Amino acid sequence: MGFTINAGLLDAMVLSIVQRNDTYGYEITQYLRKAVDISESTLYPVLRRLQKGDMLETYDKEYMGRNRRYYRLTVQGKTSLEEYREEWRNHKKKIDSILMDEGAEENEQA
Repeated sequence: MGFTINAGLLDAMVLSIVQRNDTYGYEITQYLRKAVDISESTLYPVLRRLQKGDMLETYDKEYMGRNRRYYRLTVQGKTSLEEYREEWRNHKKKIDSILMDEGAEENEQA
């Protein structure tokens, strides 16, 4: 059993990976696979959406005689990532309060 990863969470995860250092699609997929089951064919529409939203920009760099497309966070991307992180903290806190039975003692006393 697993949990569904929605588009917003996937966007946040990609932005977080790219924030660490400029990187390319295959490498992003490998990082994501540590946490979720994702294919490159699923990732590329996400990258295009983030580019359209001015959160990522690209540049090409030669690697072994071929061009490799790298992704870099924009100023808008950094701002969006911080917003995603704040939303995640709030969301996680709410879910943990139920799923991890945090705050159960408070509810029993009420």
